[in-house]
Amino acid sequence: MLTSYEKNNSIAGKWICFDSKEVRMHWSLKMTIQFAGILFFAWIPSFSQSPDYYGSEPSGSLYEFAPRILVDAPTAGTLQRGCFDIVMRVYNNGGILAGAAIGLSNSLMIGMSYGAEGIISDRSTTRDPQIEFQVKLKLINEEYLLPAFAIGFNSQGYGAYLYDRQRYTYKSKGFYGVVSRSFYVGSIGVGGHIGINYSLENDVDHDREPSIYFGLDARFAHDIGFVAEYDMALNDDRAKAEYAKGRGYLNLGLKWLYKENLELEIILRDLFVNRREGATTFGRELRFTYIEFF
Repeated sequence: MLTSYEKNNSIAGKWICFDSKEVRMHWSLKMTIQFAGILFFAWIPSFSQSPDYYGSEPSGSLYEFAPRILVDAPTAGTLQRGCFDIVMRVYNNGGILAGAAIGLSNSLMIGMSYGAEGIISDRSTTRDPQIEFQVKLKLINEEYLLPAFAIGFNSQGYGAYLYDRQRYTYKSKGFYGVVSRSFYVGSIGVGGHIGINYSLENDVDHDREPSIYFGLDARFAHDIGFVAEYDMALNDDRAKAEYAKGRGYLNLGLKWLYKENLELEIILRDLFVNRREGATTFGRELRFTYIEFF
């Protein structure tokens, strides 16, 4: 018969064992996906497509534009000179995020955005604390054996703003650098992306590590597209912050190019359910993108 001391030690041991297994599982998952991403980019050059997809040649419609962003992760794609886009997201709890960006040159774009939770609801809204801004500069255009490279800053996080934590539900990318490469697999056009970023949303959790993300976009038909991204969330896995589980964030999106200048998208967010608070399953969102020249 176990004494109370032995019982307590036994229970504690089980919890320690469970936590260590969970940590090992999450670390193994991260390493597996990271390794797959490295192999993916090593494989890309032999399937390179036309070098102007992430290059500097002007495009006429969304069918020809390289994506500037996957779900949350920026790519090396930019808007062309004399072009602007308007993007609106509808997210959980009746939230709406609207933004606009403009191409100042074929390699430089700027934009701004603002949102609030509870707009489509019967309760008070939780507004973002300020208008957020983005800027992106493409330093290297894509060539046959050379990927595109861009640097930028984006202060817009996603989901509701958490005033007690002084951050968005999903942290903004902040400062980043990203490499993008396009290629064909059969008749399917694909873009691969890998980047590193440093978010400024760390005043409360003090998790100041840079993070790494990678993803892909694919165009299966003239009017259907797909995006996927995985953010290792190295800046959102501090145990004492008790916010995330250390699994990283996996997001997917399915696009319908309704017209040359209008794109509709369904987004599945946080498929690993990395958040500890207020989430029992993955999130569902809508995104609308309108693009025009002037």
